[in-house]
Amino acid sequence: MDVVGLVRELVGRPTVSGDAAAQRGVLGTVTDVLTAAAPHLQVQEGADREQPWTLLTSATDPVRPRLLVACHVDTVPAADPAGWQRDPFGAEEEDGRIWGRGGSDMKAGLVAAAAAVAGADPSVPVALLLTSDEEIGSRGAAAAAGAVADLAVGAVVVPEATGNRVVLGHRGALWVAVRTAGAAAHGSTPQRGHNALLDLVAVLGRAGGELPLSSEPFLGAETWNPGVLRSGTVPNVVPDRAEAVIDQRTVGDGSALLAWWRAQPEVSGVEVLVDLPPVRTPPDDPWVAGLPAPVEPSPATYFTDASVLGAVTGPAPVVVWGPGTPAVMHATDEYVEVAEVEQAVRALSTVLGSWPV
Repeated sequence: MDVVGLVRELVGRPTVSGDAAAQRGVLGTVTDVLTAAAPHLQVQEGADREQPWTLLTSATDPVRPRLLVACHVDTVPAADPAGWQRDPFGAEEEDGRIWGRGGSDMKAGLVAAAAAVAGADPSVPVALLLTSDEEIGSRGAAAAAGAVADLAVGAVVVPEATGNRVVLGHRGALWVAVRTAGAAAHGSTPQRGHNALLDLVAVLGRAGGELPLSSEPFLGAETWNPGVLRSGTVPNVVPDRAEAVIDQRTVGDGSALLAWWRAQPEVSGVEVLVDLPPVRTPPDDPWVAGLPAPVEPSPATYFTDASVLGAVTGPAPVVVWGPGTPAVMHATDEYVEVAEVEQAVRALSTVLGSWPV
């Protein structure tokens, strides 16, 4: 398999979250490449065209525990392409790097996984899951969860960008839409109305000091970020509605955070948009101890499809482990080191060669 060529092809194809057609196209391309190289692989596809996924499995005894490798095909948008030094979808190879949106997050990891699975002995019990819309709440993984639940899974690798270091978990994510309600009036007589935006601003101002944020020894501290604010139509109308979308990264079930928002007197409603649990694998797990890579002492800062898949893979250890630089994920001038991609193929191939342990 031409690993570099395939990474460049995939980076050159925009697959922004929410664009189901573009994501289906890349799922089809990767599936075609894989089945051409490894015709023994069986292919299962999701029926929902708006939430596509593909599961490729080796035709082995279904009761044998599989190594599940899970990758998403979507990316965040390339905000302000004019601010990039290179075309974000040009997929240029220069200075030992492939440049473009999705290089590190996570088309390089996807290709490394595909190459390792294609090169594995057909008798190795392996499954490769390709998902959509991970960036907006692991929706593709949720759609595929039923199919994964039918597999016997012994371990899970999510080859997101970790610089090829083994990462043992990450915080969860609780995204909520917090809404306030008021009464419209002319902007010249605001006393005749009730400004929903001012109510929301008051709640957000209190949240910084009052939100019951928890912490956990390995996962660290919970955080909150008001990432989206919507209110009003024109300056001379008192807004009767306001909404903020809050991204909270959690170490528990998030119930205390949700209860706080709902208890605020100005709040008229709270809608849960994303609710993903945290992930943690014990460092003394025997399979983890045998992986051919150093173990990172800290968790990943981002969430992955492991939040969804962990619920259907039982006690199987889960690691985040793949090529790419975390600092350039979602950033301008994203790239991936070619040497890291090649190293990832070798490492994952070694793991597959000794599976099951």
